[in-house]
Amino acid sequence: MFSILASSAKSSKQHKTGSWRSLKKPKFLHKNCIACNLCKLICPEGCIEGKEKNKYNSDHLYCKGCGLCAYICPKKDIEMVDENK
Repeated sequence: MFSILASSAKSSKQHKTGSWRSLKKPKFLHKNCIACNLCKLICPEGCIEGKEKNKYNSDHLYCKGCGLCAYICPKKDIEMVDENK
């Protein structure tokens, strides 16, 4: 009768969704990162890569600009900035 509508992580890798991102994009400050991996886990498109402190980044070709990574970061080491910066 009903089915779950969900996409798997990194599904946007097939389609560069960054071209229709919101007016903001994440900026990783690389100052206070503790490599907790929360930003990577919460990203709906799986476009955040990194394994070590202060080494995480997102692939802006696929990032939709949702801001979840900045919201969940316990050290506030990610901020959402204007698209043109």
